[in-house]
Amino acid sequence: MQMMTRDVLLERELEDDDDEDGDIVLENLEQRSVSGFGTLGSQQDFQTPEFEEFNGKPDSLFFNDGQRRIDFVLVYEDERRKETNKKGSNEKQRRKRQAYESNLICDGLQLEATRSLLDDKLVFVKVHAPWEVLCTYAEIMHIKLPLKPNDLKTRSSAFDNFNWFTKVLQVDESIIKPEQEFFTAPFEKNRMNDFYIQDRDTFFNPATRSRIVYFILSRVNYQVVNNVKKFGINRLVSSGIYKAAFPLHDCNFSRQSEDLSCPNERYLLYREWAHPRSIYKKQPLDLIRKYYGEKIGIYFAWLGYYTQMLLLAAVVGVACFLYGYFNQNNCTWSKEVCDPNIGGKIIMCPQCDKLCSFWNLSITCESSKKLCIFDSFGTLVFAVFMGVWVTLFLEFWKRRQAELEYEWDTVELQQEEQARPEYEAQCTHVVINEITQEEERVPFTTWGKCIRITLCASAVFFWILLIIASVIGIIVYRLSVFIVFSAKLPKNLNGTDPIQKYLTPQTATSITASLISFIIIMILNTIYEKVAIVITNFELPRTQTDYENSLTMKMFLFQFVNYYSSCFYIAFFKGKFVGYPGDPVYWLGKYRNEECDPGGCLLELTTQLTIIMGGKAIWNNIQEVLLPWIMNLIGRCRTVSGAEMRTPRWEQDYHLQPMGKLGLFYEYLEMIIQFGFVTLFVASFPLAPLLALVNNILEIRVDAWKLTTQYRRMVPEKAQDIGAWQPIMQGIAILAVVTNAMIIAFTSDMIPRLVYYWSFSVPPYGDHPHYTMEGYINNTLSYYRVADFRGRENPYTGLGNYTTCRYRDFRNPPGHPQEYKHNIYYWHVIAAKLAFIIVMEHVIYSVKFIISYTIPDVSKSTKSKIKREKYLTQKLLRENHLKDMTKNIGVIVEKMVEVVDNNLRPKVD
Repeated sequence: MQMMTRDVLLERELEDDDDEDGDIVLENLEQRSVSGFGTLGSQQDFQTPEFEEFNGKPDSLFFNDGQRRIDFVLVYEDERRKETNKKGSNEKQRRKRQAYESNLICDGLQLEATRSLLDDKLVFVKVHAPWEVLCTYAEIMHIKLPLKPNDLKTRSSAFDNFNWFTKVLQVDESIIKPEQEFFTAPFEKNRMNDFYIQDRDTFFNPATRSRIVYFILSRVNYQVVNNVKKFGINRLVSSGIYKAAFPLHDCNFSRQSEDLSCPNERYLLYREWAHPRSIYKKQPLDLIRKYYGEKIGIYFAWLGYYTQMLLLAAVVGVACFLYGYFNQNNCTWSKEVCDPNIGGKIIMCPQCDKLCSFWNLSITCESSKKLCIFDSFGTLVFAVFMGVWVTLFLEFWKRRQAELEYEWDTVELQQEEQARPEYEAQCTHVVINEITQEEERVPFTTWGKCIRITLCASAVFFWILLIIASVIGIIVYRLSVFIVFSAKLPKNLNGTDPIQKYLTPQTATSITASLISFIIIMILNTIYEKVAIVITNFELPRTQTDYENSLTMKMFLFQFVNYYSSCFYIAFFKGKFVGYPGDPVYWLGKYRNEECDPGGCLLELTTQLTIIMGGKAIWNNIQEVLLPWIMNLIGRCRTVSGAEMRTPRWEQDYHLQPMGKLGLFYEYLEMIIQFGFVTLFVASFPLAPLLALVNNILEIRVDAWKLTTQYRRMVPEKAQDIGAWQPIMQGIAILAVVTNAMIIAFTSDMIPRLVYYWSFSVPPYGDHPHYTMEGYINNTLSYYRVADFRGRENPYTGLGNYTTCRYRDFRNPPGHPQEYKHNIYYWHVIAAKLAFIIVMEHVIYSVKFIISYTIPDVSKSTKSKIKREKYLTQKLLRENHLKDMTKNIGVIVEKMVEVVDNNLRPKVD
């Protein structure tokens, strides 16, 4: 370790005046606790990294001596070479950085500084953790490390009997070799002999070394302001004192390293995982977990499993779609709409005031044909199937997750988690722990915690109200623009105009409103991401898991309202409270409520889902792939041509894009929002699982390509499961049963058709001698007397004079004793809809409960393996402990015997 003061330090003189931002602190070598920090008094107290000229190979992962491995890299811009007038600010930054680096050295880390070959203002500080530091912090962090090889973990597959078929889908084990399994236990320095240490250089793998170094970097102080310690590399990077901090990739993704000892894991991941030619292969999850850590590994395991399960849903969805497509010509009610003698003679009432005219039902012929595809018996079957599918997916994923916990040794991970540095920095209040009855420091009192929770909840509620306000704005737009389209589009009563045939006012309003809604959703997403982070930072959760879970719930709540509110409006509110032509309902007292097409709002809901799902997928790919690729391309163009082949690994990685601490959070959020679209509204769009399947197959490889080629290596993190996303999916699954039942009951026309078929097509209500759908359209359209229009609703009359018009509702005709009141058919339909919802919900919930009860979260074999491994691990530790005790007792006995012999031996005069 080189900790001497060199000539370089002479250039880093400190001014005598005090730092107005706070005292720079330096760790005392003789007092390693937090209380051992004192105010820096002189230049000679600093210990800084020695500058070295790079003289190694570009792919080298070691210091210039070729012995010490680089575990982390810090990057800063040398203030002395900056062209700036902010001399005082630069000096303060330099002092903070010097104190921080000196304290890193005092904590046992070894540093080596190297200037950039492409930009001499950039300085790369390479960080190495020696063996003693790794052992000390492995014990502090409760890191599990190998005890002895484990021969219990045999990974079997349900498809072992079909190896000849699945071999082409598997990862080639000759290229990516299976990892050796070990019994593990939390590391303890005083029991070091119990651990499987064959080589000190490889006992801690690169991912573990990076985790330990990052743990130290996140907790080293550099300044004290008003008795509050400032520490951590994250704060230094965010304040610009360092430009970046990251672990190194092990090699170039496109070629193997020249260093024969390099495992080339990044190259293997790109070749067997991220490359397009591997799109049909299974993911190398063990190598992903080894290289990037369990947190990223569990995400790709979940995404892969979700994609596999989508295959079944997509097949059933396509089958239901094809059923509707091939049976659309047998759709009786659509034929009646298109029939010139039926739909062609039905004059519909205007759907807005003054500017709207009478219109012919036959102009909705094309939309009615499309509606037959989605509003069919297959819709009901598919909705019931998806209610069961989502339960099977969640239950089987729990089992798969439990297997990964065992295989990746994260069963008891919760015991290892430490408090976040940001939390520890605010621990200024002393309280008595109720369990240990000892003093401990907390960031705020119980009263202060209640105040913070109240403020955070109020902020969340306020922003949700803003989202609802934006949805109301879209509704007002829909109401306003419908009048415009009704006035501007061609008014051919018979619907023979080619534009009017395919672009009705309802269709034009739906498409434009969906596009505008999508744009607003994307804009609001950007705002709410920042708001949710600010609220969560103020809340100050204790651990990183608590932080992510809290942020997850806030972000999902925002996104749920943002993405789904427009769909809920179309499905459950549009066209439900419109009154009738003579007494319409007005929104805000000014805008007349929207009406659905005569076939209902199901087709419009399908359009909304298609635009949002498709637009979201395209936008996410632009954000996640195109932008990082362009940024990296610009960065490479700024460097000297061909310099990449000569620059060292740390400089090549610096020019990649930072992933960000919440990068994986947004990947989860994207998939959960998609999961909501696939389950909540699938009754209106059976092709949603197919779109999600195609998107996810590409998403896996795009994310893999992005991680291996465009982004710096993330700090490996442990994770036991997918966190708060699991209960969120369970909540969506429960809500999906209700939404799909209500879509079928209230948005589609399935229940009114069934009621007509079984009750109103035959006597005593109908005139047909047998059950039929003939006459359904005429039965569902009520009459209204044109003379009853009042001044405000007086329609545009430029297309002729009519005595009556028709509208979509179940009301008594003019002249009836209870004219314009709901008729008997309406009450039959309402009763049938409510009965359907109750029956469907209870049936699906019962099946879900049975499935959840019969499928345990952890398989019997996995439970046995966990218990067996725990038993053998404890037995191994106990035997080693007994051997040590026996050995020590033997030594003591030998010494006692020797002493006794010496005392009993006759003395020679």
